[in-house]
Amino acid sequence: MKRYKYLIVLVAISLLLSGCNLLEYDFGKMQEALQGREVVVQTYDEDSQIIDKVEGESVSINADSNFKITDSEGSTVEKSSVLNMTVGGNEVLHVGSSLILHQKELENVFEDYARKVDVENFDRSVPFVNRMVNDMKNMTTGKSKIILIRSQSGQPLATFAGDDVSYFSTDIDKSTGLLVDGHYLFIYRCDYTIYDTALLE
Repeated sequence: MKRYKYLIVLVAISLLLSGCNLLEYDFGKMQEALQGREVVVQTYDEDSQIIDKVEGESVSINADSNFKITDSEGSTVEKSSVLNMTVGGNEVLHVGSSLILHQKELENVFEDYARKVDVENFDRSVPFVNRMVNDMKNMTTGKSKIILIRSQSGQPLATFAGDDVSYFSTDIDKSTGLLVDGHYLFIYRCDYTIYDTALLE
C-alpha cells in the first residue's frame, strides 16, 4: 500500500512541475476582464444552423448578475444563465440558444470528425488511480482530446481538437470553459462529449 502512495505522490509532483493549466485559465480570465479576448462567437438553432456570428478583438463574456437568484443572506442559489458580452465597448445580451465562443486561433475541425464514433476498449486498469491521474492532468498539463459539440437537440455543430486540453466550470449556468492548446473555448447550452484522442485512434 505504501508503494502506491509513493507512486501517487510522484505522479502528482511530476504533473504539477510540468505546467499548470488552472493558473493559465485564471490568468486568461483576468486578461479578458482587463482588455478582452480576440474571439469568434456563434449561436445555433436546434438544427445546428448558425443564427448569428460576432467577431471581435476585445470581447468579454460574463453572467449577467441581475438574473442570478440569491437567498436572504446574499448567497447565490442559482447562477444566472443570461450572458452579458461586451464587444469593443458595445453590449450583447444572450440567453437560450446554443452558443460557442472561441479564440480565433482555434480551428473548428467539424468536417473531419462529424461522424458517429464507436468506442471499443477492453484495457484493464485501476479506475481509482486512473481517475486521479486524469484529474491531475486536467488541472496541470492537460491531455490530448477531441471535443464533439452538439445542439440541445443532439445535432452535431462543432468539433475542436488539441494536444493539451483542460476543462473548467464557469460562473455562468449551463456552460463550460476549456483551454485547448492554450486557447480559450466557451460552450453554452450545448451537448458535448470530450474524448481522449487515444481512445479514438
